[in-house]
Amino acid sequence: MNKVYILLLLSASLFSVEIPLEHVEARAFGKSVGLNSKVIQLSNAKQSVTSLMSGHLEKYFVEPGQNVKSGQKIALIESIVVSKMTANYISYKKQLKSLQENYNANNELYKKGMLALQKLNTLSIDLNAMKSNIIALESQLNTLGINTKRLKKATSNFILYAHSAGQVSQLLLPLHTVVREDEALISIVKDQAFYVQSYLPLKYAGLVRVGQKLVVKYNNRNIVTHITQILPELDFKTQRVVVLSSIDEQTNDLFVNTFVESTLYFEAKEKYTAVKKSALSFFNNEWVVFVPTEEEGHEEHGEYDGLNHEEESHEGHGHDDGHKEETHEEHGHDESEEEGNEEHGEHEEESAAYEARVIQIITQDENYVAVKGIKIGEEYVSGKSYFVKSMMLKSSLGEHGH
Repeated sequence: MNKVYILLLLSASLFSVEIPLEHVEARAFGKSVGLNSKVIQLSNAKQSVTSLMSGHLEKYFVEPGQNVKSGQKIALIESIVVSKMTANYISYKKQLKSLQENYNANNELYKKGMLALQKLNTLSIDLNAMKSNIIALESQLNTLGINTKRLKKATSNFILYAHSAGQVSQLLLPLHTVVREDEALISIVKDQAFYVQSYLPLKYAGLVRVGQKLVVKYNNRNIVTHITQILPELDFKTQRVVVLSSIDEQTNDLFVNTFVESTLYFEAKEKYTAVKKSALSFFNNEWVVFVPTEEEGHEEHGEYDGLNHEEESHEGHGHDDGHKEETHEEHGHDESEEEGNEEHGEHEEESAAYEARVIQIITQDENYVAVKGIKIGEEYVSGKSYFVKSMMLKSSLGEHGH
């Protein structure tokens, strides 16, 4: 008796959960094929930050594994070459000012006829040459990240900056070492530079197209990618077509050379009877979809045939109150046993609200499954099917317990 009461409480708690229902529909499905894939990076996915001048590595502003933005400080270098360049720049600016003043004064003399044109032309050439030297030096200093407009005195320091966003992969040189011109200091993996390399059986080579969706199972989630390249040569070991797909979404936990499972979806053409993937449940060693029973459906829609079945049954058998009391006494029934039967009846009624419809899976996409064994338009449990499954299992245990 206690066991039945506990099962009734469990069943009641299950019925307090709102079970979503939807109607079976027809949906178009394309072919899909499961593939073996690997997370990779193309050769242009890494950026090496190099020094444009020889010098001494003084400081790193980043650490391995750190995310960096484009234009962020990377390293500080001290260079004698830069010291000379900045000193020359300041000197050239002073010389330019002097040459400009000299040219202006001689130009006034030329206007008054007191200076030959040849002399004025020579001063103009010297002035323009100095301007060219300053422009060239200014461009070089700006490339090194030195703001010439704020440059008041010579400096030997310059800073390296990241050219694109990404993650620091490795610091290539230790601190306080001599850096040669064009030598790499840091390796950075660019953002969104991960690709999935998949191996497609040769029989599907005529169906694959650039842009098709390929869904990767990674770290308990699905990552959507799209094919960007179909390589012209077969993989030597597997003798399969190699396709590359780009990862569209932002991901921070991908690791290069990780092997993953993926599914390639071809263009949807044929229509099938379909239910949501969330509706599937494995019950009694078979794939099933839970559907409301016909009795439950009648109750929900309020169908009524107009007959009083209780009175009809009583009149047909000629039973009266006195006879019923006598019958109970003859069989030794008491009130507690009647209450137990009523509770058991309610339990059976609740457990019969849904039935498990065995289905056969034909094909699938990300969210829906094409199935056989259920009709279009039928109502089915589209989510939280584990509640219904638990209810039916507990009901089965309760029945065995009597």
